[in-house]
Amino acid sequence: MTHPRMFDDDDPLLARVREIALGLPEAAEKVSHGRPAFYTRKVFAYYGGSLKVAGEWVQHPQAVVLLGDLDEQAALREMPGAYVPAYLGPSGWTGLDLGPDTDWDDVADLIRGSYFATAAPRLRGLVG
Repeated sequence: MTHPRMFDDDDPLLARVREIALGLPEAAEKVSHGRPAFYTRKVFAYYGGSLKVAGEWVQHPQAVVLLGDLDEQAALREMPGAYVPAYLGPSGWTGLDLGPDTDWDDVADLIRGSYFATAAPRLRGLVG
């Protein structure tokens, strides 16, 4: 099944996420289920997400969806704009809406944390 494209390449928030994610060793980008996905051997971040509320799909088109260990997951889910994304949430993924007040240093740290959760030890050792 082909999924419709659910992002705009000209989105400045996507550009920021892309710059951070692709700055990590051997990171690449692909489109998965209509959204940008950043990966090495496994996906470590998605741009955009959704969840079901009262039987209706609610889109979060300008969000980053990340994986974290239990402590990171709990802290991330307490942040303003955080949500538990459909399908991925039960596996430890959390969405975080992005906007004009986004702290990009925090987002970069969170993306690196998700990268560390999925990347091979050799790649983690290359991160400065």
